[in-house]
Amino acid sequence: MTKTIHPDEIPQPDLHGILLTAVAPRPICFASTVDAEGNVNLSPFSYFNVFSSNPPVLIFSPARSGRDNTHKHSYLNVKEVPEVVINIVNHPIVEQMSLSSTAYERGVDEFIKSGLTPVASDKVKPPRVGEAPVSFECTVQQTIELAEEPGAGNLIIAKVELIHINENYLNDQGKLDTQKLDLVGRMGGSWYIRAAGDALFEIPKPIRTKGIGVDALPEGIRESDVLTGNNLGRLGNLEKLPSEEEIKNIQQDDEVRMMGKKVGDNPEKLKMQLHWLAQQIINEGETAKAMAVLLYAETL
Repeated sequence: MTKTIHPDEIPQPDLHGILLTAVAPRPICFASTVDAEGNVNLSPFSYFNVFSSNPPVLIFSPARSGRDNTHKHSYLNVKEVPEVVINIVNHPIVEQMSLSSTAYERGVDEFIKSGLTPVASDKVKPPRVGEAPVSFECTVQQTIELAEEPGAGNLIIAKVELIHINENYLNDQGKLDTQKLDLVGRMGGSWYIRAAGDALFEIPKPIRTKGIGVDALPEGIRESDVLTGNNLGRLGNLEKLPSEEEIKNIQQDDEVRMMGKKVGDNPEKLKMQLHWLAQQIINEGETAKAMAVLLYAETL
């Protein structure tokens, strides 16, 4: 069953909840801005992402209030002073970041309220967050008001002018280390997600090569009662199928031979067991070996 909803036929708060719960996790823009008098504002926004690397462009959207249709102070500030520092949020500062989202009166310095450290920027007026793992000094190139109704977004297109990286989050090669960063993302309601530990996983990405595709897998593998869609996607990412020699060699694998002895003269049962074994091997990251096991199973 599928529930179909027309966005014009439900209240804006309900639509807001659906969008922000379904489209998640979202990265968080922790934006520092100043008004014409130099008053600092620090606020988080999860309508945010990177949209270009040449030129380097980040976009975030302080939406109009769903309650009274007012603009966020950050948006009013960049209209007066078109500069912003976009600080990246990780787990060590997530509670202070959340506190800064409180609807304080305009002119209240959220650096003071949250206890975070303002550090003078080099190229723009707003300060950066000293505790942030990465901060981007940006000039605002354009603002786009999407509508005038409550909940309407206001796109702020920001060009990166300077990047500050805390060296504690670099690996031995001097590159940002995903595991060290310990980033957080915004979910629906009051929920967040922590991008660390078991939540992190890698998927080989076919950028310079072309995977064979799921359609190139034998029917018996595509319609396996064991393999999941993710398993098939990983297999389809291989550049080529194993050779006959590789398939023959897999029959001599100790685990495969032991499995054959256990099930005896029962090809269908052995085939099922081999699919379970292949799934285990895929999870261990040895996709080519798993494919060889599956193609051997196809010969039974």
